[in-house]
Order: sequence, then C-alpha cells, then structure tokens
Amino acid sequence: MKKIILVTGARPNFMKIAPLFFELLKHPSEFSPMIVLTGQHYDRSMSGVFLDDLKLPSPDVNLKVGSGSHAAQTGRILMSFERVLLQHRPDLVVVVGDVNSTLACALAAVKLKVRVAHVEAGLRSFDRDMPEEINRVVTDSVSDLLFTTCEGGGQNLRREGHSEEKIYFVGNPMIDSLLRYREMFLRSRVLEEHGLSEKEYCVLTLHRASNVDRRETFQNIMSAVKCIGKQIPVIFPVHPRSRRMLAGIGLEKSEIILTEPMGYLDFLKLEESSKLVLTDSGGIQEETTFFKVPCLTLRENTERPVTITQGTNRLVGLNPQVIVREVEAVLQNGNRDIPPPALWDGKASRRIVEVLANHRGLLSAGNGSGAVDELHLSQREEVPSP
Repeated sequence: MKKIILVTGARPNFMKIAPLFFELLKHPSEFSPMIVLTGQHYDRSMSGVFLDDLKLPSPDVNLKVGSGSHAAQTGRILMSFERVLLQHRPDLVVVVGDVNSTLACALAAVKLKVRVAHVEAGLRSFDRDMPEEINRVVTDSVSDLLFTTCEGGGQNLRREGHSEEKIYFVGNPMIDSLLRYREMFLRSRVLEEHGLSEKEYCVLTLHRASNVDRRETFQNIMSAVKCIGKQIPVIFPVHPRSRRMLAGIGLEKSEIILTEPMGYLDFLKLEESSKLVLTDSGGIQEETTFFKVPCLTLRENTERPVTITQGTNRLVGLNPQVIVREVEAVLQNGNRDIPPPALWDGKASRRIVEVLANHRGLLSAGNGSGAVDELHLSQREEVPSP
C-alpha cells in the first residue's frame, strides 16, 4: 500500500484535492491518502468552512503557518513540511495549483527524494511579475508526474523540455467537484439571503496583490464597479486582502453588496446564477466557463487561455472605461452557449488515480518506507563553531 500526502494550503486547493481524496479511498488496498493543511489561509472563513462544505475529514496534519511575505511563508512551510515527511515517510506527495504551499511542499519533498505529482501542471501566464508564475514553473521543474487540465498545459511543458512520459492530460479536477457537489449547492439559499434574483446581478471577486494592494489600481477597479452598480446589482464577497483598502473608498450600499468570504457551496450557487462575473481569480475563470456564465477577467493576462479560446472568459484589463464598456456589452448580448473544454467531464480524478495505479514502479523507487530518514541525516550541513 502506497502512502500519499495530499497538500492543501489555500481556498482554491480544496476543491481540487477533495475529489482526488475520495477517489483514492475507493482503492484501500493500493493507496493510503492523508491530507496536510499548511494553513496558508489560516482563518475559518478562508479554509475551515471549505472542509465542511466538501465533506472532507479534518486534516491529518495542520502546519498553521499563517500569513507573511512570500519568502517568509514559503520558508516556514518548507521547514514544517520537512518534519511531516520525516515522520510519515510517504511514497508520493501530491501538490495542486500555484500557491506558496504548492512550491514549498514540492521542494521539501524532492530534497528528501520523495516523489512529487503536480496537479494543474503546465499553466502559464508568461508573466514573471506574478509570484504564482514562479511557483508554477519551479514546481513543474521538480515534479515526477505532471497532470494537465488542458492540452495547452502539455504543450507548454514540452516546450520547456519536460519528457513526454511525465505528462498526463487528465482534465480538470475542479470540474469533478462542481459535478460532485452540484445537488448540494443548488439547495443554497444565498440568493434569498441577499435579496438577489437569478441572472439579474453581477458577482465581483478580487484577491491578487497586484489589484488589491496598490491603492490606485484598486480605486480604478472600484470606480468601474460603482458605475456598473448603477446598471445591475453587484455582490462582492470581500477577501481579507481587500478589506483594508475599502476603508478609504466611499461605497454606497445601493451600488454594491459587501459580504464576508463565502463557503464553497454558497459561492457556486451565487456564481452559476449570476448574469456575469468580474474576477481576477484563475479558478473562477474555469468555473464560469463550465457554467457558461460570462466572465470578465480584471487582469492583463491569464494562465488559463483555454477559458478564452473555448470558454466564456474575456480579458478586460484594468482600465475603468474598458471594464464598464465590456460589462455593458455582456448585458446587451447575454450568454454564449459553448461546450466545456476537452475532458472537463468530472472524471479527472479517476484518470489521475489510474495513472498512479499504473506507476507502482515509480512510487516504489521513491524513498518512502523509512529511507528518507537516512538521506536527511546524511545531507545535513555541518554548522561551523562561532
């Protein structure tokens, strides 16, 4: 039986880990999965409620690293996760997405010769100013198995020189969760709680530092939102990054509905029932494409171009006039009936587990089952005496 650690650190990780965890449980004689929560998103509204909504068990390990600069947070996760590896000696570490936890846990594992699989590999914005882009590239470079959500991901990996035998196009596990929990989120009363009518409101989400931490950029976005709010109600579940910036901006209640961060099920209901979505989130670009809800992405680039070429997403940048104009175009033209991208069919996790089952040799070649301890001890650097 192979011990597999599934790493989750931030909200976007949970809905990718959940279907994989439950799929692994279907093979008790082959796999023993455990969940490690790094605590990168450390309060209940940003992580704990997702565990409840997804019916996941409490994490086997919670590192509780908390917030901090990219370097500080990544460093704390590296040190803490190394201790987890030494204690549990897994055969494989599975990381998802592109957050600091993804990078740190992948690095900690490969340094101890533990195999790494990266789910959502190969996504590229080609913008090295984005911290997430660095996380993606480095994680892919050290991983043993690269699971891609779209054909473009594999093309990016091949251009970077990754060997064909490491790359597997499996589809999007986040879609697995949308379908798995569909009946549950459809029962949400979130629209009634906020006085909204189906297809008669807009959803706004903002969390990227480049949009939220720069006052001028944030004010420009919110000036567009004020104009939009005069045409259609806008509901804004406020990420903690955004909260401190809102204090300096005068928002009328008639222009925007501010809420606390929402749970997974409530937000899916809000998203699917909306007229359109304004966001800087990568995952929401994918969800709206599957829901066939128009999405206007408040960024200059995206690592998920399939949502543009085969979906409902459009890059609108950060110019307030352009944002307002594009919203007006959606309000006039409505939705587009576009089929989802290839393999976004709710079976991605099954394909991943099939690959892992067929890679028994690769997993056996790792340093699980105790060898990691000896390796770690042999690689300690001597600290010179003062």
